[in-house]
Amino acid sequence: MTLATALAACDMLLIDGLHAFDFTFDDTGLTIECMDGRQLRRWAFTPEQVAAATGAGDDWQLASEAGEHRLVCMSAFRAPDEEDDEPQMDEPADR
Repeated sequence: MTLATALAACDMLLIDGLHAFDFTFDDTGLTIECMDGRQLRRWAFTPEQVAAATGAGDDWQLASEAGEHRLVCMSAFRAPDEEDDEPQMDEPADR
């Protein structure tokens, strides 16, 4: 598995201990934004840096010009789509 594969399957990242929901991975590379208190933090990685990442599964080490970063790919929990069991106002109730 590569980091690119892991990124395609995840909903959320943990970068250097910070949760990031706002990230984009495409042909131009990986960009990540998150709030650290009141400060907006941004990271940008080239496709070559993503390809050179080391690790396995969900835990990766990624290098940039600013240094080494620990990246964890995570799946966000989502509530299942549940159908409403009660009839709507415009629908007749089953009897």
